[in-house]
Amino acid sequence: MSKPTIAITVGQSHYARIFSQTAWDVLETFAEVVHHPGQQPAGKAALLALLPAADACITSWDVAPLDADIVAAAPKLRAVAHAAGSIKRFVSDAVWARGIQVTSAAPALARDVAETTLGLMIVGAKRIWPLAEHVRAGGWRASPAWPSRELHGSVVGLIGASHVGRHVIELLRPFQATVLLYDPYVDEPAAQRLGVQKVELADLARRADILSLHAPSTPSTYHMLDRSLLALMKDDAVLINTARGTLVAETALIDELSKGRFFAFLDVTDPEPPAPDSLLRHLPNVVVTPHLAGCIDDCSRLGELAVEELRRFFAGEPPICRITPEQFDQIA
Repeated sequence: MSKPTIAITVGQSHYARIFSQTAWDVLETFAEVVHHPGQQPAGKAALLALLPAADACITSWDVAPLDADIVAAAPKLRAVAHAAGSIKRFVSDAVWARGIQVTSAAPALARDVAETTLGLMIVGAKRIWPLAEHVRAGGWRASPAWPSRELHGSVVGLIGASHVGRHVIELLRPFQATVLLYDPYVDEPAAQRLGVQKVELADLARRADILSLHAPSTPSTYHMLDRSLLALMKDDAVLINTARGTLVAETALIDELSKGRFFAFLDVTDPEPPAPDSLLRHLPNVVVTPHLAGCIDDCSRLGELAVEELRRFFAGEPPICRITPEQFDQIA
């Protein structure tokens, strides 16, 4: 029985960071592999040339969308494994119409984002950033940011029980934090199984020592953290956004930060990057990082999960993270 043909579209300059030797070894046990010859992710013309013979493909960041032209040119294509997080930009109605299976490596990427989030929670609770700046300026403990605090026993508010949000919940368990959750898709029994308190958004904003965003960017979540909710936050709270910049009303956030009431770590903004003259680049109580919460140098977990999804597909086994059109309002 011949092996299926799987096309790698991610661009060969990205192989080292996305594919471990384990991934290549597993892939070669069940598939014939064809490669996009370019160093950078495949554009439309490259996909039109590469996919006609492919039974499946592995995509990732910056690969061209699988539009109607590409789907029509790939009559054998039955599965797409996305070695990254969100697949919203990559799929089209033509993909769904053909019944092509789409999977995402979002669960693997979520681990990296969750670990970064936990680190920011610890740094934020300890007030390491403002205290380090105070010491750099010649001070010591006589600072408004002192005393430092611990994550242990804190009240942590999570907006969204996404893949990332659920990983954060797991990582918080050793810290015995009180975890509040706002997520309209999680009912009370599910919240109890997660070990969190399901609350309304205003209650979460009011009670949280640390507020962390993990919701998708959809019309219903646009500016969900608005001026009124930001005004409810504690004066000494820490806000963390490693999800999407559109979740926060940025003008209102800048106004609140300008009062010096709380501290923010923003890995995402809207627009991204912030404008050169944005106060987010200059206020002392905000740190903006260049969208690095996910994996940067070692993304091998993504490649390994994408390969495993295709192994399962051709073995007739259920997928780990299949994406359907109905899920689009729940994913990033």
